[in-house]
Amino acid sequence: MTDTLRPTETAAAAPPDHPGAPDHLVRPGAPDHSLRPGAPDHPGLPESRTLKRSIGVVGGTLLTLSCVTPASTLFVVVPDLFGSLGTATALTIAIGSLLCVAVAFCYSELGTLVPSAGGEYAMVSTMAGRLAGWLVFVLSLLVVMIVPPVIAMGTADYLAPVVRLDPSLAGAGVMLLATLAGLLDLRANAWITGVFLVLEVIAAAVVAVLGFAHAERGPGSLASMEVTGTDGGTDPVTAMLVVSGLAIALFITQGFSTAVYLSEELENPRRNVARTVLATLGISTVIILVPVVAITLGAFDLAELTGGDIGAMVTAWSNSAVGTFVSLCVALAIVNAGIVMVIQNSRVLFASARDKAWPAPVNGLFARLGRFGSPWVATLAVGVPGAVLCFVDLDTLYGVTGVSVTGMYLLVAVAALLARRGSHRHAHAWRMPLWPAVPVLLIAVLAYILTRQETSHLLWTGGITAFATLYWALYLRPRRDTRWLVTVPEDAQDAQDAQDAPEDARKGDAQAPARP
Repeated sequence: MTDTLRPTETAAAAPPDHPGAPDHLVRPGAPDHSLRPGAPDHPGLPESRTLKRSIGVVGGTLLTLSCVTPASTLFVVVPDLFGSLGTATALTIAIGSLLCVAVAFCYSELGTLVPSAGGEYAMVSTMAGRLAGWLVFVLSLLVVMIVPPVIAMGTADYLAPVVRLDPSLAGAGVMLLATLAGLLDLRANAWITGVFLVLEVIAAAVVAVLGFAHAERGPGSLASMEVTGTDGGTDPVTAMLVVSGLAIALFITQGFSTAVYLSEELENPRRNVARTVLATLGISTVIILVPVVAITLGAFDLAELTGGDIGAMVTAWSNSAVGTFVSLCVALAIVNAGIVMVIQNSRVLFASARDKAWPAPVNGLFARLGRFGSPWVATLAVGVPGAVLCFVDLDTLYGVTGVSVTGMYLLVAVAALLARRGSHRHAHAWRMPLWPAVPVLLIAVLAYILTRQETSHLLWTGGITAFATLYWALYLRPRRDTRWLVTVPEDAQDAQDAQDAPEDARKGDAQAPARP
């Protein structure tokens, strides 16, 4: 068996000219670019540069499901889809969920090959090169920095039955609360978010039961493809509108990728990353799609469905007390989403600093770990700006987020297509079925979805990506030996792989990839 290249273990075992070694990983004889105390580039940096493995599949699934935020997605994002797609909303989300199965396969395989807090960028950098990894990092940073404050500002709407608040102030408060929670130990956060998640599921279940109990139309309406027009009449929903809506549909279940960000803190990542990714996608799809179907069937008429006021529908189906209960559950779900997203975002910044994406002083700050083992400076760096963004009009950035998610998935699919070359071919990892057909088909579909997005959203995302490419060309690329050095921490499974390699070779079964 050939080991997966990692700067911590393979640098000592692989020769300098190892044919499968990416040029950006540390090799014997190369300068030691690790973040260490007293290093000239990182004075005073803490000795530990790896996160603590403290959660299993249950804790990881709770955190990841909370990042999907099924209830907040259902009540904050889905109403926009009802407004543009009407009765075709459930069909669009179902198609998006099927596409996400292929995406989840790519994440699962890459996440077990490259278990790093860097998530997508660590996986893509290792498989497709540092520039591709840098662009994925920028796209993921766009997503994780924009989404939390946008969702947080929805808190005021669902606290309205109890107290009237300014949406910006309420959103900023949620972001600051999430930042404080993000400074705690990850195990504690898993239980906090788990409690909130139960309330989310209850709220979604109440909506589903009430919608089905007050059904106004039959299952055939799910394929009727109708929406209320601007003149109050009925307009058809075209196939092109559905394709355009797929970018948002992909975003609706996007949080399952958080399992990859947490792979450095999951116990036995070679097994648990895939389990967490796939379980989270399946559970979140059910929690979101079933209530959407119920709402489609239970809305009094097409105009009410297109209006997308789910809270008003729940009150009409029951009473004000039930409506208030559901609204409060959604408000808690939004707080839960903020906590998990701040945790995820801080891990991305932590990993980028450890991999030297920034000037030395910035790297030193973002890589610092606090008393609870969390990257506290990185946590503050994502939480506080998120609170500030709550005072900015971010409506148009929903489209930018959809484009960014689609582009990020496309690059991950490209990396998955390259994941079985060289030293990675026979590494211990979860392997997706139907490779390479799955990533090839996914690349084609995602590229087509991008062509159907609004020009302004494509231009905004393209402009940010172009600026990031300039940073790469002018700062990172000229410093190839000291900047953007993607690292994958060694863990117990890595050590076991290294011990198993000689025995596998002697037995002559090096060609058989191991499965968990």
